[in-house]
Amino acid sequence: MLYHIFYPLSSDYSFLNVFRYITFRSAYSGITALAFSMLMGRMVIRMLRMFQVGEKIRGDGPKSHLVKSGTPTMGGLLILSTLIASTLLWADLTNPYIWLVLTATVGFGVIGFMDDVMKLRKDEGMTAKVKLALQILLSLAIGIYLIYFDPSRSEYATRLYVPIFKEFQPDLGIWYLLLVVITIVGTSNAVNLTDGLDGLAIGPIIIATITYTMILYLCGHFNFAEYLRIQHIKDAGEIAVFSSAVIGAGLGFLWFNAYPAQIFMGDVGSLSLGGLLGTIAVIAKHELLLLLVGGIFVIEALSVIIQVGYFKYTNGKRFFKMAPLHHHFEHTGWAEPKVIVRFWIVAVVLAMIGLSTLKMR
Repeated sequence: MLYHIFYPLSSDYSFLNVFRYITFRSAYSGITALAFSMLMGRMVIRMLRMFQVGEKIRGDGPKSHLVKSGTPTMGGLLILSTLIASTLLWADLTNPYIWLVLTATVGFGVIGFMDDVMKLRKDEGMTAKVKLALQILLSLAIGIYLIYFDPSRSEYATRLYVPIFKEFQPDLGIWYLLLVVITIVGTSNAVNLTDGLDGLAIGPIIIATITYTMILYLCGHFNFAEYLRIQHIKDAGEIAVFSSAVIGAGLGFLWFNAYPAQIFMGDVGSLSLGGLLGTIAVIAKHELLLLLVGGIFVIEALSVIIQVGYFKYTNGKRFFKMAPLHHHFEHTGWAEPKVIVRFWIVAVVLAMIGLSTLKMR
């Protein structure tokens, strides 16, 4: 909105030319989202308490978590409202990718919101089949648009770009649509599984989003893309304005979600953040890199798969003390803050390695 108001005036007022630059608008998009989050945070917490939107702690979880019962949840509404408002203020709203990532964010947010509301009313959320079906339908719509309705991607829409190997770019054809669904749905649910400790999920989300903000800017800049030999994606750089808003909103939420948490994000937050991260990775044509950059989410999801598989194979034995993996470390004696910070450190290292692959081609 601000871009459309002030940039046309730059011919008369030269200082307004700064609205032309993605770097300027990205920076202030993040600052705006952070400011909104800080200003609205306590109000949102009070409202959630007033409506008795509190977390219900499962009895089979770590006993130390029982004290968290009643902590306001569905704090993802704070994240979504601030990042959407900031994006609408600072982004070029004629850019189709902006509307695509906003659609993914709102769509997965609605699924998470419905799940949270059902948990509050019936103690049980949406069934896994229904939730998965809705996620797949939304991911299919995103993939279909990118493959068949985005003319700027027609030459490379179904190609798979493999980190490090610059010449190996297989064309997956219709199977690329399956990759899109797996990437977006898998990331959404992996973030949801990771959201089990105070600040655990939002930290790696911020780290991964910072990484993809850099990647998007490089992909959207022809000269940088040519130099790094990565696919130039016309108009993708503008998504940096959106992803910066995600970072700012995430930092603002972390202020209230840090240990001991005053608010939890709920499924409305975790599903939407995972969905938007997966969508960004698909738009940037760096889907496989998400396995590394979002490695914490991958590890957490794998720990659940391994635990369930091992439990069934051995007729009741457990591979980990508890899954997801963060609970395993709690059961080995690690304090909750130690688990959180160490997972953040791993996330930073994985993100740095991921960025280094851009040059290793």
